[in-house]
Amino acid sequence: MQSEFSNTTVIKGITLSALASTFWGISGVVTQFISQNLTIPAAWFLSMRTFGAGVTLLLISFLFYGPKKTLGVFKNWKSVGILLAYALIGLAANMGSFYVSIQTGNASATTILQYLAPLFVVAGAFFFKHIRPLRSDLISFLLCLVGVFFALTKGDMTQLVIPMDSLIWGLISAVTAACYVVFPRPLIAAGNPPFVVLGWGTLIASIGFNTNHPFWHNHPTVSWQLVVAVAAVILIGTIMSFSTLLYSLRFAPSDVVSIMDAVQPIVTSVLSVVFLGLHMTWIETLGVIIVIVAIYILQNSRQKLEKNAKTF
Repeated sequence: MQSEFSNTTVIKGITLSALASTFWGISGVVTQFISQNLTIPAAWFLSMRTFGAGVTLLLISFLFYGPKKTLGVFKNWKSVGILLAYALIGLAANMGSFYVSIQTGNASATTILQYLAPLFVVAGAFFFKHIRPLRSDLISFLLCLVGVFFALTKGDMTQLVIPMDSLIWGLISAVTAACYVVFPRPLIAAGNPPFVVLGWGTLIASIGFNTNHPFWHNHPTVSWQLVVAVAAVILIGTIMSFSTLLYSLRFAPSDVVSIMDAVQPIVTSVLSVVFLGLHMTWIETLGVIIVIVAIYILQNSRQKLEKNAKTF
């Protein structure tokens, strides 16, 4: 059997997913600037970010797709349940844990931790669907442990380059990152436009955040730096990144798309060094490289397995 994706569409999918990872890399650095340099509380920032992105995405959806297609995601209770899981466990939980991890640590380390998400996808398949991991999965997992150890401890077990609470929140962001990749697949496969799925998901997440802390109450002092930074995270780190990732799944298999996640920690680390004054030792850099290689091995082996299965 031939693959449902041609070489041309796969290249397009890879390009889009690399672009999405670049957007997230940029957003991670801007988020660190907001949380640490501007000292903006997580509760207000998350309420503002999700509300701004959700409203913008839905306005675009109604304009380009019309009311029928924009509201089509609510056609049955199963779709609604999937959407709620995507919004709350995927988007809201991921954005919250990612921000807190950066606020207590740094963008580079948090991005490395979130890059472990594909491993949690494999773990979830084992525990919930009883799909045993491949040997390459175990190799990748061990390599990732080594890479994260180097990146977060500089090779010294007695110290962490980030606080323990930042490490915990970073791991939670990795688990929820796996959720926001897996959960929306049935909705996209059912023909719902990615902008619509992301728009409703973000707006539902916004309702949760604003119930806790409405963005119009006790807001921080407005400055041009805050306006530009928040607008950048909403546009680049939410609308452009998530929607580009969802669109890339239309042109290439998810395992091929996931390989390009390697772009994100590279972009974040480089920008953190250039703009935020982060100093990385050679062993921290080695740790980043090992994690990237490990995830590449994991995704590449899955891609080969899928290709071999399609030949029979």
